[in-house]
Amino acid sequence: MKTPAHYIKTVQNLLEYPREQEWFEFKANWFEPNALGEYISALANAAAYHGHDFGYFVWGIEDKTHTIVGTDFDQTQEVKREPLAHYLERQLSPDTAFAFHELEMECKRIVLLEIAAAKTVPTAFANVRYFRIGSSKVVLTKYPERESELFQILRNGTPTLSNTEASRQDLTFNKLIVYYASKGITLNRRTFKRNLGFLMLDGKYNLLAQLLSDDSGINIRFAMFNGKDKASTMYSVRELGNTCLLYSLDKALEIGDVLNIPQADERNRVVERKEVPLFNADAYREAVVNAFVHNRWTDLNSPMFCAYSDRVEILSHGALPPKQTVKGFFDGVSVPVNPELSTIFLQLHISERTGRGVPKIINAYDRGIFEFGENTISVILPYDRLQVEDPKTQVNAQVNAQVDAQVDAQVDAQVDAQVKHLETQVLLFCSTPKSMLELTQMLNVKDRRTVKRIILPLLKQGRLAMTIPQSPNSRFQKYITIK
Repeated sequence: MKTPAHYIKTVQNLLEYPREQEWFEFKANWFEPNALGEYISALANAAAYHGHDFGYFVWGIEDKTHTIVGTDFDQTQEVKREPLAHYLERQLSPDTAFAFHELEMECKRIVLLEIAAAKTVPTAFANVRYFRIGSSKVVLTKYPERESELFQILRNGTPTLSNTEASRQDLTFNKLIVYYASKGITLNRRTFKRNLGFLMLDGKYNLLAQLLSDDSGINIRFAMFNGKDKASTMYSVRELGNTCLLYSLDKALEIGDVLNIPQADERNRVVERKEVPLFNADAYREAVVNAFVHNRWTDLNSPMFCAYSDRVEILSHGALPPKQTVKGFFDGVSVPVNPELSTIFLQLHISERTGRGVPKIINAYDRGIFEFGENTISVILPYDRLQVEDPKTQVNAQVNAQVDAQVDAQVDAQVDAQVKHLETQVLLFCSTPKSMLELTQMLNVKDRRTVKRIILPLLKQGRLAMTIPQSPNSRFQKYITIK
């Protein structure tokens, strides 16, 4: 049986959130009986949508500041000569369990209304179904996409990587097999799809399979801006997606290594010169891995990575998982958003699933670098720019220019290395004549123009030749390596 201490803990957990979520609401003394019935409908449906067992309405807390102010709200009052609870129950359909709990916090009176999440169909008040979008209470039928998603959740449970069907079924996994092999693990080609949980009950591929296939079909980008916001010039954008998710993760980590160039610290130098990184490398790695493993992929939204002149930002979609609290998140309590993906990351020693990631980030910085949006979590790592002690020079501008130039040079070098790698692949593959279609399939690209950009320099250099040079556009054209 739940005790007052349990409900006080519940309110404390809600107060940890920087703002109201769609499944709970704070008020001071507000009361309007019909609007309260609408809130019960909205919070029950929003709780079900987000995978929570309960929604909550709390009196005695200022919603903007989260200050405990106490309340005069009387949950025992009557409405039209009928007890408030009976008045609300009579107009809720289907029957919805809810209960008022009177508490004391900081010597002030608090009233908590606990509302059971909708179960089989959305909860309605006075025959109208309500929902929460952000902090707004809305009529559910005006948002048919949300209504459809809610019905799906009530029928089939919260969407996961395992129970969500892949958008494509023509998936291949050559890159995944190679990745596992690079970690010293050999996948059994006959059984790995089932062993890794890629198949649904009907034998179709699920979203987990799609994410780890050779072409996930999901864009993931790393954008770089020369100013402090997205209104500034974007001088580079790197495509990380449309491939096996494990390779996208590696690319994101590699770009971090390129960005995080060491700065020479000549201050108070005696013998050895110190080198200071632009940001903490361990914190960056933990933030990126967390963004991949905890992102809400079921919405087909990918993590976002942005580098500015003063910071790098890592954003993942989705809120904290239902069984997680803000305090538990910062304390390192491990509650995976995507247990299936987390298990694979653990198997490949990418992550430990010990909950050490967030505490390591906080140890390097503090809690303030985390930002919780309505459906996003961001980690913002500020640059540790060195200040040279010379007030007569505009040192910041010079350091920024130097860092940006080195970043550009290293990124360009990385791109050049990737191009050379692709050229090597083509030359090895064309040891016997190969068609454009075969090259496209081997390189795992959809656009033939991409293949042409790789083979044209090789043709000009005489390292590759056409089998029908007199008809360059012949449909029977093939390409062979010149040895």
